[in-house]
Amino acid sequence: MENVTVFNHPLIQHKISILRDKKTGTNEFRALVEEIAMLMGYEALRDLPLEDVEVETPIETCMTPMIAGKKLAVVPILRAGLGMVNGILALVPSAKIGHIGLYRDEVTHEPHEYYCKLPTPIDQRTIVVTDPMLATGGSAVAAVDFIKQHGGRTIKFMSIIAAPEGLERLHKAHPDVQIYVGHLDRCLNENAYICPGLGDAGDRIFGTK
Repeated sequence: MENVTVFNHPLIQHKISILRDKKTGTNEFRALVEEIAMLMGYEALRDLPLEDVEVETPIETCMTPMIAGKKLAVVPILRAGLGMVNGILALVPSAKIGHIGLYRDEVTHEPHEYYCKLPTPIDQRTIVVTDPMLATGGSAVAAVDFIKQHGGRTIKFMSIIAAPEGLERLHKAHPDVQIYVGHLDRCLNENAYICPGLGDAGDRIFGTK
């Protein structure tokens, strides 16, 4: 699929395998999510625009490239998406951070927005949406819908683990969004959990049940 990258880097695969292990505790799980986000971000941000600026080195003055334009915006889908933010900030400390909160209707299972705060001007920023799990794709599609409604144009979506169903749904709804996936898992089960997956990413990041 165009605009879809599924990583095969050994470091990412190794760290995801540790994430899957139910014996991996909260502290290690949280650190691994950050590390994986940073490794994925390194690749996802390879097309950031550059401009030459004048810098004085100890030897002479030169023109040298720096990231151009308005700062990057990282927009986690609450709450699990928060776990990936610091990994991207390690690469781009000047990035602005927005937040999108969604809740799922217990009857229809459709997502509804309860919170949306985006850095301005959002239309001039490269926006990275983070959510460790891309399961049904409902929340991801809704989050990108909201960002586009607020004027966002250049959008990337980063997920550590995805189900084929969710990846297809997001790509079909937003073919212009670049999607980055750490590992494409087998399927969703009848409860919409990714198999083999890693359980509830939010609970494992924040130590809740």
